[in-house]
This record gives sequence, structure tokens and C-alpha cells, in this order.
Amino acid sequence: MDDVVRSVSCTTRAPRAQEQDGLDYYFISAQQFAERVAAGDFLEWACVHRHRYGTLRQPIDEATAAGKDVLLVIDVQGAEQLRRAGVDAVHVFVLPPSWQALEERLAGRESGTKTARARLAVARQESAQYTAYDYVLINDCFAEALAALKAIVLAERHRVRRADPAPILQLLNGGT
Repeated sequence: MDDVVRSVSCTTRAPRAQEQDGLDYYFISAQQFAERVAAGDFLEWACVHRHRYGTLRQPIDEATAAGKDVLLVIDVQGAEQLRRAGVDAVHVFVLPPSWQALEERLAGRESGTKTARARLAVARQESAQYTAYDYVLINDCFAEALAALKAIVLAERHRVRRADPAPILQLLNGGT
């Protein structure tokens, strides 16, 4: 979907071997992060596993002004901040097919066993909040999960509350 852009979050953690600055995350210092928080640059931010993560406001505003939908990959803290701020967002909770599958995925990262265990424990706790979301996806097969996400985006674009009433009214009033 060409009109969907993925937001790139900022983080204070060090990049993993395969990650690229500006593509996977913007890797910034704790001081830079604090300065951006103070400046109000973040749409949402949270401390997760001893590091800070945040979504910059400006790229989101620019993308939406250009008519793009923006995909934010955020945790439950960030989603709650968006809800409280009244941000017009569609919340999709992504679950693993099993806890064992998530454990294997986390083990494949370069974060260590202790960190993987901590992330798994947090994921189990956060999963109880899935009912606060608009949709839930089980990421068993990436292609199927992506197809479901695309279907959600398409359906949300056709919600009456998002529709431009002008062409609809023109049609209903006998226009072409």
C-alpha cells in the first residue's frame, strides 16, 4: 500500500547488528531524548526495558497532511497515550501464535536470555489488554497477518466518519 508509511521511532538503546539508523529507529542519546521530550517533539513516548522509545510528532503530521496513513509500531503505553490525547487512530493488537513462538523470536535477537525473558513476561502482561484495541491479529504467518492489516486499513478508510461528504452529497442530490 503506497499510501501507508511506517513511522520510525526514536530510541535510546544501542542498535542491534542488522539495524540501521533512520530506517529501523533513530538511535539517539538519553540527553537528546530528554531534550526532545522537553520540547514536546514526541506524539508519545515510554520507558520500555530500561530504554526510552518515542514517536516524533512532525513526521506523523507531515504524512497525514499529505493524505498518508501512518503505521506506528508502539507498545501498550504508547497506545494509551494516544487514546488519552484523543489522537484519531485505529489500534491493532498483534499477538504471537504461541508464547513458545514469541520466545523463539526473541531468542533470535541479540539481546540476551535475561532480556528475552523480561520481554516475554511483559508481553504476557500486556496481552491482557488486547480488548482495549479495535482489532487483534495473530501473527502466525507474516503474509496472512499483513493481508489482514491491509484489509483493516482499507475498511477503516471507508468508515462513514472518515468520508468526505461532498462527493456523497453530490451523488445523492442527483449529481454525477
